[in-house]
Amino acid sequence: MKLAPHLHRLGNDIVASYLVDLPEGITLVDAGLPGHWRDLHRTLDEIGRPLSDVRGLVLTHGDGDHIGFAERLRRETGVPVFIHAADAHRVRTGEKPKTPMGPARVGPTLGFFAYGIRKNALRTPHVAEVREVADGDVLDLPGAPVVIAMPGHSPGSIAVHIPAADAVFVGDALTTRHVLTGRVGAQPAPFTDEPAEALASLDRLAAVTASWVLPGHGAPWHGSPADIAAAVRASA
Repeated sequence: MKLAPHLHRLGNDIVASYLVDLPEGITLVDAGLPGHWRDLHRTLDEIGRPLSDVRGLVLTHGDGDHIGFAERLRRETGVPVFIHAADAHRVRTGEKPKTPMGPARVGPTLGFFAYGIRKNALRTPHVAEVREVADGDVLDLPGAPVVIAMPGHSPGSIAVHIPAADAVFVGDALTTRHVLTGRVGAQPAPFTDEPAEALASLDRLAAVTASWVLPGHGAPWHGSPADIAAAVRASA
């Protein structure tokens, strides 16, 4: 789905990843679920770009519903996969701490897991090789993505600011649709390792200038990072 010039979403409000389309090439942010591989190819066909135009994939963190087609892309094309050093072990092994499930409703929860099954979530491969990044790095990829550390959901959670797309991609630093309750609107994301730390990280997001804030779950936020950070805090 095209959101704006240069800016496209793969997936839907249940699980989403993003594609930034620039003359010098394509940068991907997150890789959704394995079944989103077809969504990637469909979007590339729609914009008339070959897979070989993809220059890099930046992961906002290492959870399974964000790394879906990452290893396939890396293995089949050699495209580098970037992730914060603190989540590198998670993305290579799948090892992560158990977190409380929190509030849930039967319908949305079943819908989330059913969608995952349809998109092959049970067969998500780990990423064998990654390039580790750190807070403040500017990546040598189309759009010059800027890494912003957002620890809390996971130790290595990041936001990715791409000024050329006027967008900041936040992964699970927040959500606009709770996958387990179905509640819509800006709010903290479920399955967060350290909720208090995640809320504190919103200060870093609020300092970014962008017109789009794009989460891994829920509708795109067309508004300022400062406003959505305030809305998440108000709902916590």
